[in-house]
Amino acid sequence: MKQDMIVILDLGSTENTVLARAIRALGVYSEIYPHDITAAELKALPNVKGVIINGGPNHVIDGVDIDVLPEIYKAGVPVMAAGHDKACCEVKLPQLTDDVEAIKNAVQSFVFDTCKAEANWNMTNFVNDQIELIRRQVGDKKVLLALSGGVDSSVVAALLLKAIGNNLVCVHVNHGLMRKGESEAVIEVFKNQLNANLIYVDATDRFLSKLENVADPEQKRKIIGGEFIRVFEEEARKLNGIDFLGQGTIYPDIVESGTKTAKMVKSHHNVGGLPEDLQFELVEPLRQLFKDEVRACGVELGLPYDMVYRQPFPGPGLGVRCLGAITRDRLETVRESDAILREEFQLAGLDKKVWQYFTVVPNFKSVGVRDNARSFDWPVIIRAVNTVDAMTATIEPIDWSILMKITDRILKEVKNVNRVCYDLSPKPNATIEWE
Repeated sequence: MKQDMIVILDLGSTENTVLARAIRALGVYSEIYPHDITAAELKALPNVKGVIINGGPNHVIDGVDIDVLPEIYKAGVPVMAAGHDKACCEVKLPQLTDDVEAIKNAVQSFVFDTCKAEANWNMTNFVNDQIELIRRQVGDKKVLLALSGGVDSSVVAALLLKAIGNNLVCVHVNHGLMRKGESEAVIEVFKNQLNANLIYVDATDRFLSKLENVADPEQKRKIIGGEFIRVFEEEARKLNGIDFLGQGTIYPDIVESGTKTAKMVKSHHNVGGLPEDLQFELVEPLRQLFKDEVRACGVELGLPYDMVYRQPFPGPGLGVRCLGAITRDRLETVRESDAILREEFQLAGLDKKVWQYFTVVPNFKSVGVRDNARSFDWPVIIRAVNTVDAMTATIEPIDWSILMKITDRILKEVKNVNRVCYDLSPKPNATIEWE
């Protein structure tokens, strides 16, 4: 990477990602590292212009108050303390908030005047850097890419196509946990319109068999992630010269999967779910980007607007929206109710306004009435959230008439449902997905 960088050392602050995004919004690249990084490790990072020690309420591990190593203060770059009272820091700043604009104003002088960093972090430079790094890593060998058709994998595909062209082999796996019409749309866009080298694998029975009677969400994620890799290994053995696996891992995946200081929120299929005996070398060109930056990268690469701003969809798919142990009938209830929600949001213009919206079906039933008789059926829960970076999220206030129309359609058109609920929980305390 040729861009200047400000390093954030994590002492348990809940605003680490907000601080990193605020610095990037100033045009300067920033990354979060563990509190116990050594001076040698710090100096080995490219173009570090300064360090921010970001304190917080969670700076205790196993009952011991943690701090950065003393050698960091003598590493030869300016050090600022945010929410941290060390006297040896050159610059001190009060405890930060979660307001990106406020943080930009607070750290601007340190970043530019004290650290002398240049505002050279932008998508043009990022894309050029990644193309160079991909070519250096891959050479003339082939990359196998998991192409779900979502934003992350689509942008990775575009980057890899620019970098290695026909040496990219895209594989779309239908694990039976896709949204209604999803696989058909992937084939149409990528194979028929973009002429990508696309292999389609229908592994529905295989995945659902592995997930049978598995209720724990972390175990489900790991099974899905591990099985994905096995499918790719099998496809790779049918091809020649496949040594690399492309993935759409992004920065929130890394952060939320846990560091030494920050507790894990949840593992991601492309972080915590990978098997230890992975037979590929990973290519993850988006692992430095937040979600809004991934979209900006897609625009820079010239991808169509509808593809770049497509609604996010988790790697485990509907598997984390069919709560608890997955059953085929309840999975179909999630799929059909989700299709109704998406159709009505599009008709109401909410698909351009709401960042992510979906339905969830829990693994319990309630008493209701259907056809003048007692019913014992599932509830469907609607969730609609807005966010910039997927680290925090707010609830979209949906017009009552729209909610009633969606409710009426789900109750009439989806089998075995007798209640529809609307989830009002922001992130935090909730996460965006239920599992």
